[in-house]
Amino acid sequence: MNIPVTKATCDGVTLTPTTGDPVNNHYVENDGRTGVVVENTGSTVSRTVTFKISRTVDGQAVTPRAEVLTVGQKQLFGPFDINEYGGKLLVDVDNAELKLTVVRI
Repeated sequence: MNIPVTKATCDGVTLTPTTGDPVNNHYVENDGRTGVVVENTGSTVSRTVTFKISRTVDGQAVTPRAEVLTVGQKQLFGPFDINEYGGKLLVDVDNAELKLTVVRI
């Protein structure tokens, strides 16, 4: 599932989160100036977001970057280097309680 990108402006923009989908996964068009705001809107447990790395080392897949957000926590991740994460950033969530907002500077 593609996550829409909000382009930052000097006038300001409204940020509208996308509800995480733990089944169908997510992707974002990545230009190296992309950030992802992730918020755990749940009220009981920590949740995990994973950013997959597209390159390999000596033919071996590189371990994806997994980050745990505690209840109510909101974090901004990025930017994501195109050489590491690719032109299509793959984002997985473990639960729909995670909300994703993509921002391009």
